[in-house]
Amino acid sequence: MMKNLFYWSCLLFLLVSQFSYGDEHFIHDEAYRKQVKQDFELKEKQLPDGNLFKIFNQKLSPYEREALMFLYAYMPMGDITDYSGEYYLENVRLSKRTQTEMSWGKSIPEDVFRHFVLPLRVNNENLDDSRKVFFAELKERVKNMSLHDAVLEVNHWCHEKVVYTPSDARTSSPLASVRTAYGRCGEESTFTVAALRSVGIPARQVYTPRWAHTDDNHAWVEAWVDGKWYFLGACEPEPVLNLGWFNTAASRGMLMHSKVTGRYEGKEDIILQAPTYTEINLIQNYAPTGKAYIQVTDKNGMPVENAKVEFKIYNYAEFYTAATRYTDKAGTTWLNAGRGDMLVWASKDGVFGYSKVSFGKDGQVKISLDKKEGEVYSLPLDIVPPPESPNIPEVTPEQRAENNRKMAHEDSIRNAYVATFMDKVKADGFVEQNGLPESAVTFLVASRGNWKTLTEYLLTAKKKKEVTKALNLLSVISAKDLRDVSLDVLNDHLYNTPQEIDDVLLFNTCIMNPRVGNEMILPYKKFFKKAIPATDQKAFKQDPQKLVDWCKKNITINNSLNYQNIVISPVGVWKARVSDSKSRNIFFVAVARSLGIPAWIDEVTGKIQYRKVTGRQVDKRIMDVDFDRSKATVSTTGTLNLKYIQSSGVPDPKYYTHFTLSKFRDGTFHLLNYEEGDVDMGGGTSWEHLFKKGVKLDTGYYMLVSGLRQSDGSVLSQVSFFTIEEGKTTDVDLVIREKPRSKVEVIGQLNSELSFLSLNTSKSETIMNHCGCSRGGYYVLAILGTGQEPTNHALRDISALSADFEQWGQRIILLFQDKEQSKKYRVSDFPGLPSTISYGIDEGGSIQKELVKALKLQNGTLLPIFVIANTNNEIVFKSQGYTIGLGEQLMNEIKLLK
Repeated sequence: MMKNLFYWSCLLFLLVSQFSYGDEHFIHDEAYRKQVKQDFELKEKQLPDGNLFKIFNQKLSPYEREALMFLYAYMPMGDITDYSGEYYLENVRLSKRTQTEMSWGKSIPEDVFRHFVLPLRVNNENLDDSRKVFFAELKERVKNMSLHDAVLEVNHWCHEKVVYTPSDARTSSPLASVRTAYGRCGEESTFTVAALRSVGIPARQVYTPRWAHTDDNHAWVEAWVDGKWYFLGACEPEPVLNLGWFNTAASRGMLMHSKVTGRYEGKEDIILQAPTYTEINLIQNYAPTGKAYIQVTDKNGMPVENAKVEFKIYNYAEFYTAATRYTDKAGTTWLNAGRGDMLVWASKDGVFGYSKVSFGKDGQVKISLDKKEGEVYSLPLDIVPPPESPNIPEVTPEQRAENNRKMAHEDSIRNAYVATFMDKVKADGFVEQNGLPESAVTFLVASRGNWKTLTEYLLTAKKKKEVTKALNLLSVISAKDLRDVSLDVLNDHLYNTPQEIDDVLLFNTCIMNPRVGNEMILPYKKFFKKAIPATDQKAFKQDPQKLVDWCKKNITINNSLNYQNIVISPVGVWKARVSDSKSRNIFFVAVARSLGIPAWIDEVTGKIQYRKVTGRQVDKRIMDVDFDRSKATVSTTGTLNLKYIQSSGVPDPKYYTHFTLSKFRDGTFHLLNYEEGDVDMGGGTSWEHLFKKGVKLDTGYYMLVSGLRQSDGSVLSQVSFFTIEEGKTTDVDLVIREKPRSKVEVIGQLNSELSFLSLNTSKSETIMNHCGCSRGGYYVLAILGTGQEPTNHALRDISALSADFEQWGQRIILLFQDKEQSKKYRVSDFPGLPSTISYGIDEGGSIQKELVKALKLQNGTLLPIFVIANTNNEIVFKSQGYTIGLGEQLMNEIKLLK
């Protein structure tokens, strides 16, 4: 009897254990589990300080322990130092709930769940509580749907929260994007992946590091549905999967990447196996490809092992490294890419070589390391992108109509939320009511959903009589910071930064300012004033080189722990005493500023710099910090004189559009990051504004890349190498290669008697009558995709050249597909558009159909479509879809019109 009782008790215990924890293991593959354990133990050894792994001292189920070990083994260093173990445990438990509470939970394979549901990090965003918030909001909405329909529905929910608007390179957290109600593509896709994962749907961010046929890049989402990966435009819901505005653009792509947490063993090509992630190549999902094998040899023709091979795409007037690989013992590596041109750059031990490679044509390419620093020469390179080959899934009229109905409803929900933000009227009232300076209005309006943080901050500052200083702080952080900064951060830097120097501008920008690079700004000044001994603080301030020496002695650099380049917080570096180089540099500047030392990282060169303080005076000399040297130095410089013969096509070449400069270091060239923006609107960098009369550069070896993108996406490029010597002027020709053209060419016919509904007059008008020009007069006409990223880019490009279009004086007709699309358009989103623009509706789509037929467009639904035509019914220019620099292309064509 007792034996039977014992038997049944043991059996009951096993059943209860099974019920309580589900399957015992998070990782059932014993060999993989052993590998994770080894990687986790190595990470523990690499980060011995700061008690960073204390969560593992808690009582954990085997499932929880293994899931946490997987996360800790492969998360970047900053995620360990800057977030608590309890945070990750909560998210492990939340992700596990989806396996039982969502209808598809048990159908997700273990390895797919491990890599594409469990991980919190998507990109370089600040982590937050989005999984908990999104799960609570989405669970009931999608739990009874099929996995396929749930993916579509989650994207509709995302569109309800966020739409596209360009912004800076820092990626907002998912909850910050919701609070702001917009984001760039990298933020939209980060947000959408987080939303899908929150309800147990495997998802990954996909990005093309650079387009080949136009400037810029793009990111979107892939979701796993019943054994296959499908793509979708984040926050841009379509009626079906594998459809987005970028189908055609993606078919011209060279590379599509995704970074997968941990050691991923899927079927996709692996570009890079880093210690913390696996970078995979997904180009075959989107475009025809070609594989090129690269063999690297020395100047004697012998194979070079472990040579660095960079695959570079021409974009924004530079050859951007889209992928990096290393050669094997035979000196060989390979890449599978879209069927276009790249510049392939090989280097080792300071010598280098390069070759243009046409994927799909060049199967075997040999590169000799026969180039070295100091050689002066110039060469032309013609770069051709892949051709279009889009695959567009079918959408029925009924599906499209239902999708449009849902999107309109989602727009209304989002717009109702945005209406709660502080507009100028509300901000004016708040400022007047509380006796604040008028300048506060701009910050309150710009803060969008974060306006409550700013109002509390300003009201507290007023009580403490620090309003001027408080506004100065707001003026030096970024526009995105205003939208997601916390009250703790603002108060830390306002009240823990005494003004101890007379130079107010330097104090605001290089001492009080919490931002160093493009990291998420955090509080740290109060912490360092307490953590650093008073004697050290005094010594560091008297001689900042002692702070440099302290960093060299006390902080271990291990870049392999942060391959994703995600910045560790300054406080995290202090606690761990281990860092990557970039986070160490930001740490140095943060500590210096906490002690009242003006310090910064130069935006153009990336150098760490400071100025010494004596009393309230600041030394005029700018000192360069070099952690590899024993003392700080003052830069030696020479002058670059770019000689350019102005042409009608490009009267003033613009940096990032027509040319860039890069400085040689460690066998390759690194871009000089001059100011971006529109020169005509007071920003940006151009030959006329900076380089015409000579510009100071640090001594060294440089590369000048120039190019002119053609309407078909190809580029006429020129690459020049030169040296800047101390105290000397170096003359270099800036060559903008142009195809000689004396007149336009007719490429199709558009009947100028076709009519549209004018939104100016609410009447139907023919194109000819609306233009009011004589027979043969020219005009620009476009079919817009309202709210779509390609259309938004096109309109901003036109706005940037508004003065040129005004001077031309001819009509620009912008047509919407229907009345609903016209209602969604807000001209206020595109300030500065020329007054020659008029709007209308292409009723029945007659003009769009005529353009598709006349121009033989493969995908007639891809928008926008821009043409230059005349009232003789001749089309002389066309652009369709995603095109950066459209305004310049239009103007170049207009200059040829007779």
